Amino acid sequence: MEIAYYPGCTLHASSRLYDAQTKLVLGEMGITLNELEDWNCCGATSASKTNDFLAVAMPARNLGIVEDSGLSELVIPCSACYSRMLVAQHRLASNNTLKDEINAELSKKVKGDIRIMSILEVLVPKVESGELAEKAAKLLKGLKPACYYGCLQTRFPYNVPVPDDVENPQGMEIVLKALGAKPLDWSYKTDCCGASATVNDTDTALRLMSKIFEDAIARGANCFVTTCPMCQLNLDAYQKQMSQKYDIGRSMPVYFITELIGVAMGKSPEELQIDRHFADAIGLLKELELI
Repeated sequence: MEIAYYPGCTLHASSRLYDAQTKLVLGEMGITLNELEDWNCCGATSASKTNDFLAVAMPARNLGIVEDSGLSELVIPCSACYSRMLVAQHRLASNNTLKDEINAELSKKVKGDIRIMSILEVLVPKVESGELAEKAAKLLKGLKPACYYGCLQTRFPYNVPVPDDVENPQGMEIVLKALGAKPLDWSYKTDCCGASATVNDTDTALRLMSKIFEDAIARGANCFVTTCPMCQLNLDAYQKQMSQKYDIGRSMPVYFITELIGVAMGKSPEELQIDRHFADAIGLLKELELI
């Protein structure tokens, strides 16, 4: 099975481990990821704040590349990129004038026929078919994750087609339960972690993160799991600073969903690059005898 793949800037930079894990675990399930040739930045949050035209044109160019490839499905692990692509596709479908203006400058035109998927839209059907369980070499016993979706995968400025409940999404829970983990019900799974405000308004970002941590700890979580590289980076890299400021008094690993799938498949910490986290992510897995 071959699917078009858009890693986006983050998975080629600060979250390269997520890129490697995604290719590894999906490859184990017979999925070949065809990375877009000559892809460009989707604009992330920056373009939408500064230039409405570029906020659509930048992801549109990538959609045109997918359509030219002959593939009909595109998977995007990054929540920000996923959001921008979905929104751009919606804007183009609802505004022929804008679509014609953008297509006039593109060598590879956008028609609007591509199915855009988050990584969970690829993984959940593998649970339902039983394929994921078949690939698991061990169960994730003892893991009590707080599944953290953040806001970019659940809040959209338009009514775009997403398969999960944006108020109480369950995709990660479905995947992790199938692998023997016991994800917790908690209150902050779609709250904002501060995103890029960690750079220009660190105090606000740390306050938002402290609420996320406090609720997860109160519910009995022993780790976070996410699909968003921005959420993962914030909760991981700023964890020590946030803990000191708000007297949290406890550290917790922040895993990508692909990381734990890889562990269940019996992949080594080296293959999965688990040692690249800021907060210790190996200790808990060793304690639970998962690695």
